[in-house]
Order: sequence, then C-alpha cells, then structure tokens
Amino acid sequence: MSGLNVFGLCAVSVMVICYAMEKHHPHFVLAFAVSCILASIYGFLQGAWPFGLVECVWAIIAAKRWWFTARAHAEARPIG
Repeated sequence: MSGLNVFGLCAVSVMVICYAMEKHHPHFVLAFAVSCILASIYGFLQGAWPFGLVECVWAIIAAKRWWFTARAHAEARPIG
C-alpha cells in the first residue's frame, strides 16, 4: 500500500467517523469539513478529479453547516 493510499484511507475513515458523531458537538462537523478537504486533496493527487471535486463541494457544505451549528450551540449554552 502506497503512502497516498494510506493518506486516502485515513482521510475517508476520519470523515465517516466525524459524520457519525456530528450530532454530539459542532467540533465534529468542523472535523468532517476538514476531512472532506483532505479526501478532496487525495482525489486530486490520485487523478480522480470527479471525486476530488465532489469532496470539495462537501467540504463547503459542511463548513456552512458548522458555522450555523456552532452559532446555535453557543446561543443555547447557559451563561455563567
């Protein structure tokens, strides 16, 4: 297994784990967005540009979801 394949396996594995844990904390949504960026980089480096492009779009969607989720989470926290 090449280093590129290990990188891709790790990126997609973290992506799946973070997706499963998104309901627990907004940090998982952000980690999902970052892992989508890593999976996109893997796709482009491997030469599978459609995969890289789709993962890039998912990263943008997840970043927007994180922004709104983090704001809602901060507003719901009791102060003091």
